[in-house]
Amino acid sequence: MASTIPDHGAARAEVTPPVSDRPGRIEAHGIDHIPDTERHGHPRELFSVWAAANVNYLSLVIGGALVLMGLSLWQAVGVIVVGNLFWVLTGLLAVSGPAAGAPSEVITRALYGVMGNRVNNAIGGWLVSVCYFALNLAAAATAAFALVEKAGITANVPVKVAVVVVIAALTLAISVYGHALIIKLYLPITLALAGAFTVVALAVFRHADFSYAPAEPASGAELWALLIAGTTMIASGPLSYTTSADFSRYLPRTASKRAIVGWTALGAFVPSVVVCSLGAFAATAVDMTDPQNALQGILPGWFVPIFLLALVLGTISINALTAYSAGLALQAVGMRIRRTVSVLFDGTVAVALTLYGLLVSNFLDTVSNALQVITVLIGPLMAVYAADIVLRRNRYDGRTLSDETPGSPFWFTGGVNWAGALSLLVGVAAAALCVNTVYTGPVATALGGVDLSLPVGMIVAAGLYAITGRRAVAATSS
Repeated sequence: MASTIPDHGAARAEVTPPVSDRPGRIEAHGIDHIPDTERHGHPRELFSVWAAANVNYLSLVIGGALVLMGLSLWQAVGVIVVGNLFWVLTGLLAVSGPAAGAPSEVITRALYGVMGNRVNNAIGGWLVSVCYFALNLAAAATAAFALVEKAGITANVPVKVAVVVVIAALTLAISVYGHALIIKLYLPITLALAGAFTVVALAVFRHADFSYAPAEPASGAELWALLIAGTTMIASGPLSYTTSADFSRYLPRTASKRAIVGWTALGAFVPSVVVCSLGAFAATAVDMTDPQNALQGILPGWFVPIFLLALVLGTISINALTAYSAGLALQAVGMRIRRTVSVLFDGTVAVALTLYGLLVSNFLDTVSNALQVITVLIGPLMAVYAADIVLRRNRYDGRTLSDETPGSPFWFTGGVNWAGALSLLVGVAAAALCVNTVYTGPVATALGGVDLSLPVGMIVAAGLYAITGRRAVAATSS
């Protein structure tokens, strides 16, 4: 299927990577514009970047959680497929990277204005990225704790702290070296993880109950509430990547837009569907409230250490992308620090959050609540960004976007593009009225607990921006 994605302009992409973007060197660029002379690569490289990042422990946890919530096996699989279709939006956002030669954290100045975008990056960029870093790091750590125990070392609190720090250090090393190392490493990582999870799949399918349904199946409003809540949990993954242009910005501006969308979306969709589904299938045979220990019971004994290492490796892959974007977001907030320093700072904060999540709170509850609540914000963020790309026809001038002075065309009114800012705020408010997670909004109450925060927030935000943003788009389109 992958071979059908067009890769127009591939011959023009045959450019030797500049010294500033080679795997053995720390990436020189931060949020600054990438000149055409330094653009290189192919859209197909994006497949392995997103594939490696989506073969991870958290996906297994979420897939198993769908069955634990009360869905039948095939209802859970349906939810997994539908929720992962949102990766198409992640692919759409990625096309803005080559157009501007800039990361998403800079491109969104077109949506919110120079000053308004600093707030967007502080909350919707940096905070969301650090929270996801912590969630994934906690997931990797639970697998690493088991690996340590198998080596004969008791996983007490000091050992757990050390394990979390080591995993974070490996992750941050990839993020610090940056784009070129990510492109270089992620294809072999993808192949290694695919091999490991093939063995997992064979073991799971031997034990799974393909006709599984809960003893008391949900129906009516209760069923719809479960289906929508599950879809929201799954969709929170792709919706969190409003930063996908960060990994496509080095591509030549002539790179095929369809290829960028296709390779990004396909690279994330396929492994995410497979791994989440494995979690759901496994939940029909073992207790997925403790996935890592439960799965060890059905895997060949010789393979368990490899499985645990694969879980850690997959999570390092996704977190390296997350930390990379978090570092760019911190720069875009206005902090005049090098990207390497910002990445290390983000890692420190994420480690602190991870230790809290592991040592103080219930991890599975934390994952479920965080992934559902966070869509109140990231759904509208994704929607406004996508609407701007469509309205602007993906015309972005990266050099102009880099101008943060009051004379910039993206200064708008007092540094804020009120069309984008209000569209986002109204979309978030509409979503908050419909949410049913850690609290129940009035709309969800009226609907018997059905949580429509994801579709309502995105539709309201995108629709309002399509109406109010046309003048700002026309004034600043290149």
